[in-house]
Amino acid sequence: MSERLGVIVGISGASGAAIGARIVERLAEDPRCALHLVISPAAERTLAEEVHANAPARLRGLAFRCHAHHDIGSCIASGSFPTRGMIVAPCSIRTLSAIAWGQLDNLLVRAADVQLKERRRLVLLARESPLHLGHLRTMAQVTESGAIVAPPLPAFYLKPRSLAEVVDQIACRAINLLDLPGVSAPAQAWAGETARA
Repeated sequence: MSERLGVIVGISGASGAAIGARIVERLAEDPRCALHLVISPAAERTLAEEVHANAPARLRGLAFRCHAHHDIGSCIASGSFPTRGMIVAPCSIRTLSAIAWGQLDNLLVRAADVQLKERRRLVLLARESPLHLGHLRTMAQVTESGAIVAPPLPAFYLKPRSLAEVVDQIACRAINLLDLPGVSAPAQAWAGETARA
């Protein structure tokens, strides 16, 4: 088999931890991906409360390699380390702001900044509502730097039958935004309307 594709997933402390968990599960299932995982301290709590008490440990067990949130010296903090992109899911406004304005005080933010400077894909599932002007300006700033801001919104037109289907659809959409060679999450797509007679 050819060399595995390095992909980073960061999980920050915003609500929506199940989406980050599902992205990890999906990428871990693909033998072409070498998944690098960073979980913030706030995400530890959110995963435990929204998913399951053992969710952080279970996700770490799925990853190719786990990195401590405070370890700025980790391999993924360097542009010389080959990766194909990064997803932050969910992405708190605090994390989004730190990425947008270069406040590189932890590994999750530093790894995201590396993706931008190396012109790699960075997908941010920004989780907040409603948004004030500062949020919108920060989203514009990080977009101008090259990130893809993708709020985790359900595709209601697919008529999901459960919350698990909603989470899976958002996770697949985020993975597909990385545009990884040979890797595609089986996201259901809109087939168009049936023509009326």
